[in-house]
Amino acid sequence: MTLAPETALAGLDDFTIEVPSWAYGNSGTRFTVFSTPGVPRTPFEKISDAAQVHAVTGLAPRVSLHIPWDKVDDFGALATHAKELGVRIGAINSNLFQDEDYKLGSLTNVDERIRAKAIAHHLDCIAIMRETGSRDLKIWLPDGTNYAGQDVLRGRQDRLADSLAQIYAALDDDQRLLLEYKFFEPYFYAMDIPDWGTSLLHCTALGERAQVVLDTGHHAPGTNIEFIVMQLQRVGRLGAFDFNSRYYADDDLVVGSADPFQLFRILNEIVETGGHTPSSAQNGWAINFMLDQCHNIEEKIPGQIRSVLNVEQALAKALLIDRDALAAAAQAGDVLGAHAVLMDAYDTDVRGVLADRREARGLPRDPIAAYAASGYPQRIAAERVGGTQASWSS
Repeated sequence: MTLAPETALAGLDDFTIEVPSWAYGNSGTRFTVFSTPGVPRTPFEKISDAAQVHAVTGLAPRVSLHIPWDKVDDFGALATHAKELGVRIGAINSNLFQDEDYKLGSLTNVDERIRAKAIAHHLDCIAIMRETGSRDLKIWLPDGTNYAGQDVLRGRQDRLADSLAQIYAALDDDQRLLLEYKFFEPYFYAMDIPDWGTSLLHCTALGERAQVVLDTGHHAPGTNIEFIVMQLQRVGRLGAFDFNSRYYADDDLVVGSADPFQLFRILNEIVETGGHTPSSAQNGWAINFMLDQCHNIEEKIPGQIRSVLNVEQALAKALLIDRDALAAAAQAGDVLGAHAVLMDAYDTDVRGVLADRREARGLPRDPIAAYAASGYPQRIAAERVGGTQASWSS
């Protein structure tokens, strides 16, 4: 039992996904980074590639930047370049994991000079937000310890709280801080923001414009991610959602590739509260749905197109759930009946109706085929010769 697609899928009309600039650069394993012909050499070329994803899907109008990887002399010109290509700059991501000073911590470091340096980096990011029109400062904190006794855990939390407070105070009233968490890596004894509860505690202390970022790859195996989604939405603190897929840890694979049913379950909780639409803003802020993936062996732009389409398909299935029937089955204690309502929606093949929707909007029915036929991959491979290709570290 599912809802009629022609009405239920209207919920897709305002849904968008932000793509990451770093997804278009070279990536690889812990052992090497693999190169690909046509990979961007500059942030301007990254934006050009990201615009291809939006052109064929109509779903990806924003591009996240990573600083200093995407540092340019004129961010206003970069924002104009994006606008001319039909996209705009999204979240500004800080980088606290590639500076020698941050070996023992950045925002949590015992050395006041190093903490001040890390805070100043975020003030630079806020200045970039003003130049580009970005409203989101996204922080993933790689700080942590490898050994018990290496540092005082309480002291690290106190220093982190003070550092975050200084950064938050520098934000404009129309800007917010998005705080990510990760249960391990690069450190293994204790990460300083290892879970959603720690992130939420810091965000609550900062204020309403501080919200949690949930990355699907940043949890221990077996974690019920949809439960976390529900709780963060319940208290109005789910600020952003990083989509990717994993088998073991932070694999950063194409979203939905490892466990498409998990993706559907997560989006079910999003749809339950209408969180997929901008009109359901929490504390005045909508959830920013993003991709956070590195394409190690697959082509970059098609990898992003496939990811966007996978999220759209999972969301479409979640929108087809008959929630009245689901509630009635739960109220009656009909365990299998309630589960069947979910499975009916999940088992529905929505690819045809989504292709119809794209065609009605003047978009290609098959975005991946359209991109392959566009001539763009051949053109960038021929033109982008010389210079230094962008990679996960630049």
